[in-house]
Amino acid sequence: MTIGGIISAIVVGLIIGALGRLIAPGKQGIPIWLTIIVGIVAAFIGTAIARGIGYADTKGFDWLELITQVVIAAIGVSLVSGMYGRRKLTR
Repeated sequence: MTIGGIISAIVVGLIIGALGRLIAPGKQGIPIWLTIIVGIVAAFIGTAIARGIGYADTKGFDWLELITQVVIAAIGVSLVSGMYGRRKLTR
């Protein structure tokens, strides 16, 4: 992976993570770096699902792939937020 690929993965992860955080229900008490990591992972998983089903290679912008990535990011942000919140409460 090149430097450009790493930077673009971080930027895409930030955008996907932020969009996922916006549509996730409730308040998410996780730091932004964790949101970026969830977004990067969601982007990779969403792309793999889109390629597996067969709608990743369309002409123009892949809206279905983006929607898949954002939904997975929202689920990921909700799960990580729940686990991160429980970690602080177990004293």
